[in-house]
Amino acid sequence: MRTEESFVPGLDGVIAAKTEISFLDVDREKIVIRGEDLIELAKDKTYFDVVHLLLEGNIPNQEEKKILEDKVKELYSLPDDVLPLFNLLPKGMHPMDGMRTVISALAGYDSNIENRSHEENKRRAYKLLGQLPFITVNSYLATEGLEIVPPDKNLSYSANFLYMITGKKPSEQEVEIFDQLLLLYSEHEMPNSTFASRVIASTNSDMYGALTGAISSLKGNLHGGANEAVMYMLQEVDSVDGFEALIHHKLQNKEKIMGFGHRVYMKKMDPRATITKEALRKLCEKDNDYQLLEMCEAGEAIMREEKGLYPNLDYYAAPVYWKLGIPISLYTPIFFSARTAGLAAHIMEQHENNRIFRPRVEYTGKAY
Repeated sequence: MRTEESFVPGLDGVIAAKTEISFLDVDREKIVIRGEDLIELAKDKTYFDVVHLLLEGNIPNQEEKKILEDKVKELYSLPDDVLPLFNLLPKGMHPMDGMRTVISALAGYDSNIENRSHEENKRRAYKLLGQLPFITVNSYLATEGLEIVPPDKNLSYSANFLYMITGKKPSEQEVEIFDQLLLLYSEHEMPNSTFASRVIASTNSDMYGALTGAISSLKGNLHGGANEAVMYMLQEVDSVDGFEALIHHKLQNKEKIMGFGHRVYMKKMDPRATITKEALRKLCEKDNDYQLLEMCEAGEAIMREEKGLYPNLDYYAAPVYWKLGIPISLYTPIFFSARTAGLAAHIMEQHENNRIFRPRVEYTGKAY
């Protein structure tokens, strides 16, 4: 019978890769992206600043950023043959499954798909970033039986994304907050979906295949789907007192409270959640309705006192999405769309310095 001495359930704390892309420095409460702190970047930079940092290696100047955003805008469209695919998606299907289907299909339209070079992969990354708002929004609309919405190239990337979702031109504040959410979700070291993408890429599979695996991983409510679960939980009641009672009831029944705890941020608040909490406050001030903020703050206090757990990004991001008028089933697809920049960087890095992942097991079956 063969056993391994170093078995770690869930690979908790196991170093699986060397990377120049990002690192979670929990002790110093920093999310390091190529030497820059994501939390500091979120204060005065945009999503495309971080996209450039992830894929080009530096924060762009204004001219570089404009060139990049203009380049991505020119990549908004999908092949004409792909568009009927949206109408074939079953009604009621989760848009994450629709996105997975469309991204997988796009592999067939890449005439140079066997080329895994840095430049070819970067070309794919930018093209997918351009196409993802269309894929994200229309996967949702198609599964709801609604008409496909085209992008508006006259708007900024984030303004167009939000416009396609809500059907109205967003305010400057709404665009700023939505863009900040994209930035905060853009990269986060080695969560399950990133690991999945690197495992797939390590087989020398292409970027579309690696992203298809990543989106399947991200869909789960223990990962990306947690933001949807948080909003559904908030909707179970309609008052602060009701939400406090709900949290206590769930704790008594040993139910998992979504939006709390994180494999890395075990005893500290996710620094990204601090920013989304402030964003929620701003949106509450705008319409003078503080109920969601007060409910979330009450739940945060109970979880800190009862379990010593703190909010992660999803806890406050969910009500921010809600205040922006975004349907709940689009929360996780938006997460994936934002994270594609980081995923692409990891896939590229894996292809450039590859060793196929092949772990072993601790055998607990019958004796032989």
